[in-house]
Amino acid sequence: MDTATHHTQLSLNLASHHSTAKYNASGLSPEAIIQMALNILSERHAMGESFTNPNDMASYLRLKLAEYKNEVFCAIFLNARHKLIAYEELFHGTIDGAAVYPRVVVQRAIEHNASAVIFAHNHPSGVAEPSSADVNITQQLKEALQLVEVRVLDHFVVGNGGTTSFAEQGLI
Repeated sequence: MDTATHHTQLSLNLASHHSTAKYNASGLSPEAIIQMALNILSERHAMGESFTNPNDMASYLRLKLAEYKNEVFCAIFLNARHKLIAYEELFHGTIDGAAVYPRVVVQRAIEHNASAVIFAHNHPSGVAEPSSADVNITQQLKEALQLVEVRVLDHFVVGNGGTTSFAEQGLI
């Protein structure tokens, strides 16, 4: 199979949850498939790329965060044109939570000279619904970052079955 066909097949099959058997048949392990998908999405979201498609962002975050056994909270720092400056995993927690410190988030946003930020974290339980603690910390972060003129564009919760966007839910 040539490379172009292989990448097209990979892209099409990423949308399906049933692609693993097809790739095992062609000799690729699930880990190899995930790594290839991360590489493709990393190229799409390379430094300086603009984030215009929330579905691409959700897919990227699902691949980055869904397999963690403990909760991980990350920030995607963006410039004034919503182009990627940096992706950082800021806090690692336990199976049911992670301590998030607004002071550290503000500090990192200033160090990156960010104009906007998108937050994400996983729920190791697999449920992608935001908890009341998720809503509260997002509001605290939004208020803290507002003081230094950094906009919070969204916060994604990643579970095994998908992602939930605070912006789409009207929580931002």
